[in-house]
Amino acid sequence: MIVPHLIARKRDGGSLTPDEWSGVIAAYTRDQIPDYQMSALLMAAFLRGIDDVELEAIADAMLESGERLTWPEGGVYVDKHSTGGVGDKISLILAPLVASCGVAVPMMSGRSLGHTGGTLDKLEAIPGFRTALSLEEVREQISHIGCAMFGQTREIAPADRKLYALRDATGTVESIPLIAASIMSKKLAEGLTGLVLDVKWGSGAFLPEPERGMELARTMMALGARRGCPTVALLTAMDRPLGRAIGNALETEEAIMTLRGEGPSDVLEVTYALGVEMLVLAGISVGREDARRVLREALESGRALEAFRQVIEAQGGNPAIVDDPAALPQAAHQVVVRAEVPGIVQTVEPRTLGRAVVSMGGGRQHVDDAPDPSVGFTVSVQPGHRVTEGEPLATVWAADDAGAEDGRRAVRAAIRIGEEPIELAPLVSHRVTARGAANR
Repeated sequence: MIVPHLIARKRDGGSLTPDEWSGVIAAYTRDQIPDYQMSALLMAAFLRGIDDVELEAIADAMLESGERLTWPEGGVYVDKHSTGGVGDKISLILAPLVASCGVAVPMMSGRSLGHTGGTLDKLEAIPGFRTALSLEEVREQISHIGCAMFGQTREIAPADRKLYALRDATGTVESIPLIAASIMSKKLAEGLTGLVLDVKWGSGAFLPEPERGMELARTMMALGARRGCPTVALLTAMDRPLGRAIGNALETEEAIMTLRGEGPSDVLEVTYALGVEMLVLAGISVGREDARRVLREALESGRALEAFRQVIEAQGGNPAIVDDPAALPQAAHQVVVRAEVPGIVQTVEPRTLGRAVVSMGGGRQHVDDAPDPSVGFTVSVQPGHRVTEGEPLATVWAADDAGAEDGRRAVRAAIRIGEEPIELAPLVSHRVTARGAANR
């Protein structure tokens, strides 16, 4: 295998065979190919495209580079994956909620990326919570409490971990085939019997255009279906933040409040929509209305909150935060930003607020950064709301005066007030299955 020849062929619009992709990915994972050659190949693939045969080969090579979770015969194991957004704390609610309905949920999640928050960072805002579980620990926890929330282990798809770091450093992240192969190689390694995808579109998403979100959903579904993992995708809006809280500890608190039945209506709507799909895939419910009833009863009875308490305790966290979220990290400075003029809120720009959380120390500008879990925003308005002069728009939670000023400027830039009526896009716009896409 002569790597420069493969790079040149891809550069000129050709394709690599499955054996060539398998060989080059395996060699790179073993440190037998230097970063500069793999970077060149990825850039050629990014610019020239990846056909379906190549996509299948890349996904398989990443999947086969490591171990897989195995489960007892006859069990049902369902997970959910989100492509990422601002204020997206749904996983913290959904995993214990669905587990409390009798479905095993091995939920493998990621960390913050760019302007979006990561589920692992939110969980680690809980004092003592441990996300670095071995595969054996995951299996053991699932057998006892039906839910585990953990990060990609060293055993699972090590090729993906190494390739993703390289893509992140070389401007080749936003390739739909490479995104699909990366996500699905990890999810398929979980040994799932079903997967639900939350594909976000809008200004706060990695793929702002709904057409590209639809393409990604279909690509991932095809990979799942051909490997025996039934997959359903929902397209959800990220043209405004999800919920009121943005920032790791603030979002964790809002997740707890939602599990108590006190969360924002938009967070609950997306949670129920995804949870319904998970229960139907698991065979717990025969239809969507029945699935929603089951989820609502689990939430209202307190079973879902108790399931989250069990997960926290099992993974070394302080379960007292379920009763008193004030035990989460608290920012030293709070600044309320108020409307300077009356009118109708035109925008609450999620990417602006997400980037501000990073600049305030709540995200990563470098891979080895340790985010400050306490910083962020609580947003009091949504597009379309009418506000009066002096009405609170958002509260900035900052570690110091400089962060508070950064946050204040971000709120002014993100929340624009005018006089035009605003019609919001539906929170859940499309349901995509192997049979096609349908409006919700």
